[in-house]
Amino acid sequence: MPLSRNMMGTLFVGGALAVTLSALAYPSMLGLSTVSTSTDRVIANTQWGPLTEGDRDFVVKVRAAGLWEYPLGQLGLQKSQTPAVRTASNHLIDGHGALDTSCRKIAPMLNIQLPNVASPQQEGFVAQLKAESGKQFDTDFANILRMTHGSIFNTIAKIRSTTKNTLVRALADQANDTVLDHITVMEKTGLVDFDTTLFNQTTPPKLPQSDLTPPVPPAGQPMVVLNPPPTATSTPLDLNAALSGNNAG
Repeated sequence: MPLSRNMMGTLFVGGALAVTLSALAYPSMLGLSTVSTSTDRVIANTQWGPLTEGDRDFVVKVRAAGLWEYPLGQLGLQKSQTPAVRTASNHLIDGHGALDTSCRKIAPMLNIQLPNVASPQQEGFVAQLKAESGKQFDTDFANILRMTHGSIFNTIAKIRSTTKNTLVRALADQANDTVLDHITVMEKTGLVDFDTTLFNQTTPPKLPQSDLTPPVPPAGQPMVVLNPPPTATSTPLDLNAALSGNNAG
């Protein structure tokens, strides 16, 4: 049975596992100090168009999403005996493997530092689901991931409609397709409690910035790579195609 609103509130509040249910929404990114609250402030002029705070944050958010959702996909394949949850798990691995490849392509081009570990909030999701099993695991898996993907959906649309940077625009296209696919497969599990999902998407608890920001990788640490599965159907950005006939501005 889907979790009630009270049960979900208990699930997602308290200690290290407190969450905002907006897995990709954190206010400051890595390697650069945020001195303005305006996400449209230009922080660099690149050959692919101006890069704003919002653009930079978006690239990091996409990377951070994969750092916890890709492992959850692997966990779902290990723990769930429900075919629909296993299908959703495969989609997480496939989609975030491709998105991660794209992030690692464009981040150095835009001089954006990427995290190697998800935020404490996001790691809390993983820890929680690692401790669960059976029906509880399947239900919480579907509800947590439906809420977090629903929360980022509008952010992707805003970035896609406002960015003047060609590379960020192409990443937003890919992220939009991936997130919509993941929303759909979570809903197809039949386990999503829509009332609770929408409530928590629109009224998330406030957390300190330290819980919402991935740690800066230690100097010299090799970059974590989320490899696409052997049977991958999602494809990373084709930079030549993204840049041809798609002038910045």
